[in-house]
Amino acid sequence: MPFQIRALPFEPFAPLFALSDEELRARRAVRRVVDRTPGFPCRVSLRDAEPGETVLLVHYEHQPADSPYRAGHAIYVRAGAAEARPAVGEVPDVLRRRLLSVRAFDDTAMMLGAEVVDGNDLAPLIDRFFDDPRVAYLHLHNAKPGCYAARVDRLQPPSPGDTT
Repeated sequence: MPFQIRALPFEPFAPLFALSDEELRARRAVRRVVDRTPGFPCRVSLRDAEPGETVLLVHYEHQPADSPYRAGHAIYVRAGAAEARPAVGEVPDVLRRRLLSVRAFDDTAMMLGAEVVDGNDLAPLIDRFFDDPRVAYLHLHNAKPGCYAARVDRLQPPSPGDTT
């Protein structure tokens, strides 16, 4: 089943970089200068920030649905990050090198299943989850710190004879 891993857009986070540290604290966010890699995975660029780069650690509501699984968690965003656009079926390196928690949801945001997987084995697990027609999307989290990593959407295969 074709799938697409989705990064977050940068625009909602851009104004935060102009705030003072005090203003960030008032929004429960903090600025950090990266001191090692890996360790600061950006949810916009879907890559680890490099030492010396500035990131913000912010709360992000990744599951805003009206269900018991409504959820948010801390995420890193790199200053000036360009939104990643992985190819269909591509698993970015930032996900491949981590232990991930994968959570499957239906179209009413109810969880149907969850697994923990080495990022190198993510694609087959995504395919297995999407074999269930009730699964509408997946959420990926770093299993150890629990931070939200990315969303995975099911893509419909092309119709027979479709040349687009």
